[in-house]
Amino acid sequence: MRITPIDIQQQQFKTRPFGYEKAGVDHFLELLSEEVARLNLESQQLKDDLLRTRAALDEMRQREATLKETLLTTQKMTDELKQNARKEAELTMMEAELRGERIVRDAEERRLQLIADIQEVKRQKITFETSLRNLVESHLRLLDLNVVALPGSERETRQLEETLPFDGDKGRSFDPGDFEPGAR
Repeated sequence: MRITPIDIQQQQFKTRPFGYEKAGVDHFLELLSEEVARLNLESQQLKDDLLRTRAALDEMRQREATLKETLLTTQKMTDELKQNARKEAELTMMEAELRGERIVRDAEERRLQLIADIQEVKRQKITFETSLRNLVESHLRLLDLNVVALPGSERETRQLEETLPFDGDKGRSFDPGDFEPGAR
């Protein structure tokens, strides 16, 4: 049976002429002793539970602090990685832009060089065509004259008109057709 503080305050012992009834007081003290023992045991169990709970709470708080610290470290590392990745991406983009500009510039220089080469080839073509035209016109004029003047003296001209020693016809003059295939 549980004894409450009100039970203790309202407990009345039978009185005798010289005090309280001893058996009633002893019985009450025994009940009170059992109740105090039970309360002490319960109190000790609660204290033990409280110590375990506090230890678990401290351990949880340490874990929480460790987790917070880990999260902060992770967040910092993530931020640094993001920042490094951004910087790397910017550098890569700048390098790509520079490379692209260099390629465009080289292509433009090559285009200008090719244009200059084409213009030079056209100029050479015009020069060649002009020279060839002049040469052909010169030869056409010579053909129109139908006369080929050989430089040299009259003696060379006479030698051409004279008969050759190996020719059987002594009085015959030089005829270029004699040397054509099938002649004679």
